[in-house]
Amino acid sequence: MIEPAPLAIPSAEQCRRYFDDFAMFDNIRAHSILVARVAAALVDGLASGGKCPGPLPSREFTVAAALLHDIAKTPCIAEGCHHAEVGREICIQLGYPEIGEIVAEHVRLREFHADLYREGLFTAKELVYYADKRVRHDRIVPLSGRLDYILQRYGDNDPAKEALIRANFARTLQFEELLFARLPFTPQGVEEASSTAIFAEELPR
Repeated sequence: MIEPAPLAIPSAEQCRRYFDDFAMFDNIRAHSILVARVAAALVDGLASGGKCPGPLPSREFTVAAALLHDIAKTPCIAEGCHHAEVGREICIQLGYPEIGEIVAEHVRLREFHADLYREGLFTAKELVYYADKRVRHDRIVPLSGRLDYILQRYGDNDPAKEALIRANFARTLQFEELLFARLPFTPQGVEEASSTAIFAEELPR
């Protein structure tokens, strides 16, 4: 049987260089680093909780995807483009197509597999998606405080957009419930858990 090719995963130091290459604003760097810490804490918690029957997502892969999830945010602020899709293209060009697929869906998951989540099966894509929802700027916040901000920031007073945002938020709440059924800490404990999450290298300077 032919073994699948190993995933291409940039180191934390390489991600730092990409932050520089794409002129990432300091506030977006801080946000990305904290999202990566939350994502790392989720992987660590799933590993230590012993409640997941299947393989866990790679910690290194999940952290790298979290660090790069907003790699296109700075140019898209200036140009008005969709940073998730442009970020996907950037990651593909850099040689990280699998990370690109996570970046593409960090705002909204294309598919939601509640049956798998109930069984304790999660991928890096869902963990990065959820971690991003828990970090507003450079602070960890509860989901309950996120909906109003997201509606204000992205709803554009458009009823159709607001309906999509509310539906996506409802999914996120459901995902949180299913995820934390498998974790040794609560949603309120994410900040403490992420504060001790350590990367293989120092995070971006």
